[in-house]
Amino acid sequence: MLYRLEIENFYSIRERQIIDLRASASAPNDLMRLTPLWDGSDERAPKVIAIFGPNAAGKTTVLRALSFVGWFVKNSFEVALDAGLPYQRFSDIESLTRPSRLAVHFTGPVDIAAASDPTAPQCRYAYEISLGGTRALPDPILHEALHYWPSEEGRKVRLFERDSAGRVATARAFGLKELGKILATVLRPNASVISTLAHLRHAYASLLWEAAASIGSNVLMADYSLDEKQLARYYANNPEVTKALNQEIQRIDLGINEMIFSQGQNGPRVDFAHKGLAGTVPYVLESAGTRRFVNAFPLIHKALETGGIAALDELDNAIHPKMLPEVLRWFQDPDRNPKSAQLWLTCHSVSLLEDLTKEEVLFCEKDQQGRTSVYGLNDIQGVRRDENYFRKYMGGVYGALPLIG
Repeated sequence: MLYRLEIENFYSIRERQIIDLRASASAPNDLMRLTPLWDGSDERAPKVIAIFGPNAAGKTTVLRALSFVGWFVKNSFEVALDAGLPYQRFSDIESLTRPSRLAVHFTGPVDIAAASDPTAPQCRYAYEISLGGTRALPDPILHEALHYWPSEEGRKVRLFERDSAGRVATARAFGLKELGKILATVLRPNASVISTLAHLRHAYASLLWEAAASIGSNVLMADYSLDEKQLARYYANNPEVTKALNQEIQRIDLGINEMIFSQGQNGPRVDFAHKGLAGTVPYVLESAGTRRFVNAFPLIHKALETGGIAALDELDNAIHPKMLPEVLRWFQDPDRNPKSAQLWLTCHSVSLLEDLTKEEVLFCEKDQQGRTSVYGLNDIQGVRRDENYFRKYMGGVYGALPLIG
């Protein structure tokens, strides 16, 4: 489970912002909204993280940061040597010459040798990257490191650490051995150590690669959206996802019975059977909300199946406000979500605040210099659990509201 995200000099975030999802020890959990970081852990975090704020306040930047880390660990080995990386620094003169830094804190195995055993004891991990360079050159990796805390005493242990010259120091537990010399010859300045080692079939790096692959997002370089042909091929090739969608789709659009396939001249096509209609309705004639939800559903399904993360921008654009809480309940329900998958979403449907707890709410706002700050409802002093969060937010008590006039 991911429980902390740090972002610095990344898109609209200039100064370091720390999103720590860990709940206070006194936080009640009668609604089962919080889950232990691992079995037996006293620390807990939410499975739903909803981000509110004005347009262009930086909500999407938070999702981009999380998505970029997953992309970098998984895909950066495939980037050409002279290619830039898909991110931007804050756009002022000083920030364009400063590194960008991202860090994620998550849970993993105490014994790396038992990493493939889901029942193995767990502990805290931290992965961080710093990206440098100038506007004229692709950004090299200035620093990349993975640490963990395997002992009860809480001592931080380095698994690997890379410097700006590309030198990589590793702990014996990381098991690099003879791959160390190979890594030194193939590691590129714009590629992740983990991504590179995974392609060299290093055992533990491959598991980290798989964890990164479990982060699904509809935002990074551009909005994620499958066209009709891609969508038809995906669902046709993944019948279990189609079955799951058809089990839920009536909750999203009560007029639809099921999504079905037919074979066209250029491959499978998607149609929808509606209640009361003699024929089917093609995908292109469905509502924009239905099409958007059908596009997003594979990311939701994958997260719930793998215990991963779905980072979805403006999910409320795809689902009626009355139905959106139902999707959130898929993640909040421990029976529906036994692997503690997480849903990170940006949202303009502020009525959703009535269905969320303090730990599940983040706010973004910008100052007059365009700098984003991120804070949680749980960080605001004096907020009670029995407050009407919707009314208080709309009344300006929590900030992060658009200024009009």
